[in-house]
Amino acid sequence: MASFQSRVVGAMQLKAASFEEVEHDTTATGQAALVVVLASVSSGIAFLWYGGVWGVFGSAVWALVSWMLFAGLVWIVGTRIIPGRATQADLGQLLRTMGFAQAPGLLAFLGVIPLLGWPIWLAVFLWTVTATVVAVRQALDYDHTARAVAAVVLAIVLAIVLTSMVALATSRVVASQPR
Repeated sequence: MASFQSRVVGAMQLKAASFEEVEHDTTATGQAALVVVLASVSSGIAFLWYGGVWGVFGSAVWALVSWMLFAGLVWIVGTRIIPGRATQADLGQLLRTMGFAQAPGLLAFLGVIPLLGWPIWLAVFLWTVTATVVAVRQALDYDHTARAVAAVVLAIVLAIVLTSMVALATSRVVASQPR
């Protein structure tokens, strides 16, 4: 079994074997959550002047919640809507692989570098999206990367639709409250 550090580096290097390892290690869910939190804190450091310390804390909490919700959406899409021939996965496998896919975010703190902040943040974001596609491909045992891209994109669309529905419903409830 690889160390936590080598798993993080392997995920950053987009190594399929690293994602396969964490997929099958049921004890690695806590490690995946730690990667999500550390990547969120790193990003929070880059944007510290916007949200302060409490913003970093809130960002970490939101990162954990969104990681779990998005993994759930990808699991539904990947196993029910567009499964591959060999797809057989549980939510834990997606949580672990998608958690480690956040590893490039550990470098987001470099966004504090003047003039290079946004290009660095964009590079980290694109790298993380790519790692997420690799993670999904491995967790869902897809034969082709295109199916993993489709699963991630469809899950994003579903997340936007669901978020919009919740926001609309919440705004109607708030608007109907007596003043």
